[in-house]
Amino acid sequence: MIILNTIFPVFALIGLGALLRHLNFTTEPFLKASDRIVYFIFFPLLLFWKIGAAPIVDNGTLDLIVAAMATIATIYIVSTVCIKIFRVSRFSAGSFSQSCYRFNTYVGVAVIMNAFGEPAVSRFGILIGFIIPFINVLAVSTLIWFSGRAIAMRERVRITLRALISNPLIIGCLSGMAYARFIGEFPVFIDNTLRLAAMVTLPLALISIGGTLRLKNLKTHLGQSLLGCTIKLVLLPLIGYSFLNALNASPLSKQVGMLFFALPTSPAIIVLSSQLGSDTQFAATAIVLSTLLSFFSMSAVLMLF
Repeated sequence: MIILNTIFPVFALIGLGALLRHLNFTTEPFLKASDRIVYFIFFPLLLFWKIGAAPIVDNGTLDLIVAAMATIATIYIVSTVCIKIFRVSRFSAGSFSQSCYRFNTYVGVAVIMNAFGEPAVSRFGILIGFIIPFINVLAVSTLIWFSGRAIAMRERVRITLRALISNPLIIGCLSGMAYARFIGEFPVFIDNTLRLAAMVTLPLALISIGGTLRLKNLKTHLGQSLLGCTIKLVLLPLIGYSFLNALNASPLSKQVGMLFFALPTSPAIIVLSSQLGSDTQFAATAIVLSTLLSFFSMSAVLMLF
């Protein structure tokens, strides 16, 4: 019943997005515009609101952040080794690497809110405020390394900093943490405004995800995409659980952490792959496959935790 109550609503809205696109109720320009609105406005506001009224980083949150960073660093090394062992082409290497550790923030907030409530969402928001910059550094480094292009160190730093400074989710998270630290409570009229904005965010985000899923390239990249999904949805949660246990993480941090580890890969891999000359078709296939298979990884976490 917990799976039905928690995960079904999320996948129902993703499915609705796919159906609306199939029936031409939504169009490509509409989906791009709605995704931009969610990414640049509504989702940062949601994160700011949830984190801004939450306590500042405590020991429980710190354990979660350390465990998540250690896990992603480990998976990053594993993905780099797999690129060599399984002969992933240089063109696909950057997209493959990202598919092993990037996470879908929208799905994460929706499932965590349904499963564990607002305190868990606040902790998740603080986590991603630290983890997104770390992931972007890893992703940009790998994309540049395998691009085969001679890029000066100054240009590498510029690309990485631009990816971090211009990321609205990072801005929303850091602004929320600063607000929580120095103020800590929203006036009622501001709280109600942000609450209304938050009500729009997740449904629109999930419908956009569904509308952009495409199955046409699935067969071409199935083998290596499945390898990336296995690393992301099986190996990463197992390693993450080991780090959470080693750090004696609190029950809430374990719940949030394990759902974070079980999330599908992020649509953001297409953006960076496109900007830095990696395989966007592989990225699209990995997103579709990971989104579908994450139903099972998240269900397993919910049953166990």
